[in-house]
Amino acid sequence: MDKKCICEETQRYFLGRAFDRLNLKEAQRTLLLSSFRETRVTVPVTLHHNGEDTLHTFQGYRVQHNHARGPFKGGLRFHPDVNMGEIRALAQLMTWKTALVDIPFGGAKGGVAVDPQQLNDTELEALSRRFCQKMAPIIGVHDDIPAPDIGTNPQVMAWMMDEYSKSHGYQTAIVTGKPMELGGSAGRLEATGHGVAHLAHKAAQGMALAPEQSRVVIQGFGNVGSHAAIALANKGYKVIALSDVNGGVVNEAGISIDHALAHITENGTLTGLPGTAPISNADLLELPCEILVPAALEATITCDNADAIQAKLIVEAANMPITHRADGQLVQRGVVIVPDLLANVGGVLASYYEWVQNLQQFPWDRETVLGRLESRLSRTYDAVAILANERKIDLRCAAYELAIRRVEQAVRLRGF
Repeated sequence: MDKKCICEETQRYFLGRAFDRLNLKEAQRTLLLSSFRETRVTVPVTLHHNGEDTLHTFQGYRVQHNHARGPFKGGLRFHPDVNMGEIRALAQLMTWKTALVDIPFGGAKGGVAVDPQQLNDTELEALSRRFCQKMAPIIGVHDDIPAPDIGTNPQVMAWMMDEYSKSHGYQTAIVTGKPMELGGSAGRLEATGHGVAHLAHKAAQGMALAPEQSRVVIQGFGNVGSHAAIALANKGYKVIALSDVNGGVVNEAGISIDHALAHITENGTLTGLPGTAPISNADLLELPCEILVPAALEATITCDNADAIQAKLIVEAANMPITHRADGQLVQRGVVIVPDLLANVGGVLASYYEWVQNLQQFPWDRETVLGRLESRLSRTYDAVAILANERKIDLRCAAYELAIRRVEQAVRLRGF
């Protein structure tokens, strides 16, 4: 079974388990799993290759899953494998994430089936603007607010904001994840990784794991993994292993995150980082440590390697890095898991804060953004931990129950 199928099966399992515990009837389950609107568009773009202009068409998607608790919110990805099924599942996940952290948003997701690496800047801009034109009837400052995701970035958001503003007046709040010069939020870039580190620290405190005595292993050193590493090191944790797509590096005495960042900036990879030994991504997961942060791909921890995991605490910085069968094995062994639904929600919170600042036309400084992010994450973690303790269930079960219950209550109260 490929990773995509495994992740879909894992998501269905976790949702089904939560629905059962909440005693939801079949009609309620169907309603909560159904999308409000699914839109498919054809996006025409003229590509300039080998001195010739050729018209190409790309398939674009936007799934608006649920807006019982507020406007639709979710990222936009440019990737060759984008399809309606994937976008539908990710839109649904956004609904649960926004409900869990109790912000007034629903869930949505969008994408275009394209390899952005094959487009020059002019073509990428044309694609972004044309997609925005096609989606303009269904997005809006109080209706649906896109954000960057895989293959998109602040520049793409800037183009979309400008395109939308041509017919609606200057609207900074129509997208989040924008450049600072156009209403982007301070702290947005590091928000997800910062949140991962904050929640790792909260969970470690509850397990009486002292920072100076806790070894941390981080699989994935992209935006999320690198900022999580920075924040954890600043809190006194010893990061002993890091990895990227080319493999990992390990040093039992600890790795300087500043040196790792400088090395990857200069060489494009962690490979060959002075003072470290090489290690594969698979072996890195099985290193003796107190805290493991999978921040790379989905389904990296399966029933095949779950028993070899030695960490006491796993914080899911990536989406669905642990399959449901592996999750059961780890929980049975007493491993504490901060689930992706909670662990990587810092970016969603920062997007909400950016939207609020745009509506108020009053920017906050970085300390205010990260301070409010930490406060909201702490309250959310405490609510999940209390529910888990009361019901004698793990944090993942509690997080899904809390999120789904909030959405179900909003749907019922609104009379849907």
